[in-house]
This record gives sequence, C-alpha cells and structure tokens, in this order.
Amino acid sequence: MSQRWTVGEVAELTRVSVRTLHHYDAIGLLVPSERSEAGYRLYTPADLTRLQRILTFRELGFALADILKLLQADESAQRRALELQAARLRAELQATQRRLRAVTSLLQEEMPMTQEDIKQMFEQFDPCEHEAEVKERWGDTEAYRQSAERMKRFTPADRERMTSEGAELHARYVALMDAGVPADSPQAAAVAEAHRTYFHEWFYDCTPEMLRLVSQSWVHDPRFTANIDQIRPGLAAYQYAAVQAWAEAQS
Repeated sequence: MSQRWTVGEVAELTRVSVRTLHHYDAIGLLVPSERSEAGYRLYTPADLTRLQRILTFRELGFALADILKLLQADESAQRRALELQAARLRAELQATQRRLRAVTSLLQEEMPMTQEDIKQMFEQFDPCEHEAEVKERWGDTEAYRQSAERMKRFTPADRERMTSEGAELHARYVALMDAGVPADSPQAAAVAEAHRTYFHEWFYDCTPEMLRLVSQSWVHDPRFTANIDQIRPGLAAYQYAAVQAWAEAQS
C-alpha cells in the first residue's frame, strides 16, 4: 500500500495551510481520497499531484472556480485555457516592460533638468496632434461627447481596471492567433463582441457599425498599428479582420 498523509502532514510538506486544505475540500477542489478508521482525512499520491496542479493554476492567476472547471475538463480544454492565460501574461509582461523602461529612463537622469532639457525631451511629441485628429473626426458626434464626459469622471481605480480589461481583450485575440483560429471564426466573433462591450461600457454607446469604423484606424493609421503590434506582430490586422467579420454578420 502506498503512503498516505494526514492534512497536517500535507500542510507541512507543501506549506499549504490546513485552513486552505480544508477550504479546498469544502468546495470540492481537493477532496482527500481516503479516510482513516478514526475518520481523519488521508491524502494519496494522486491527491498531491492534483494539489500541485491546483497550485500551478493559482500561480498563473486562475480563480479557484475556474481551476475546478479546468480539472474537470479534458486536456484540450486545459490547453486552450493555458494558451489564453499565457497570452494575457505576455501582454501584461510587455506593459510592465514599457513601464520599467520609463522608470529606468527617469532614474538615469541624475542631474536636474533645465527648461531646455525638458523642451528637447518632448520635441519628438506633438501633444495637439492626436487631440486635433480626434476632434476633427469625432468632435461633433455624441460618441466624442460621451467619451470625454466619462473619462473626466474616471478614478485611478477605473483607469487601472480599464487597462486590465483592454489587456485581457488583446490576450484573447493573441491566443486565437497562436492557435491558428481564423479571424472570421465564431471564437473570434465572440472576442469582437466583447470588444464592442468594452467600448460601450467605458467610452460611448458603441454599435457594431461604430466599432467597424473605429477598427479601421487599427490598420490604416501606422501609429495605432505599431502600438497594437507591440503586443504581437500582426495583432492589429487580426483584430481588424475579426471586428469587420463580426460587424458584417450583425447587419
């Protein structure tokens, strides 16, 4: 007979608290396979293997409810979930690297900057360029007014959540690209619909036709294309194709 472990022994071996193990048992995530004659929980080697998978999924950011579903699913479903999570983590990593480069650049400025230094540093940017373009295209529209009004009310927490949800959308597209899923597939259509919801909830009343028009800038404006393709080369074109196909199906 192979070895069995009590909940206390598992806690000592794995550094997972007894309270956490009891919680996993209560929600059906990790139920000990056996009981002693006295009724104590006994974990088998298979249980510890399952615990290792649970901890791995937790480390990757999965919620407990999602982990339970994954462990009940087949290998292909688990692989798709991991591919999506990997894409999300890559998007987050790239965003973190961009922030790190910005911080490093600031730290390297050991001497106080003069007015001329600041002017030269910002010469490459035209702060009016994008605002003028937005106003020219959308300034007289209800969408522009809605977006401007909503963004004025954003709290730092709102902006953080908006950024996180945007990264999640990109990650979902990337996962489909990496899996070779066509942009006009039902899976891509589901992400395009989520993209419309994202704009609708955060910025303005977004119809399929509005999203179709907005998506044109992703491939027709080199600045938008370059920014999106930092996440994954070809992502801008894939997102555009997915939205166009989805919007066409709504008409």
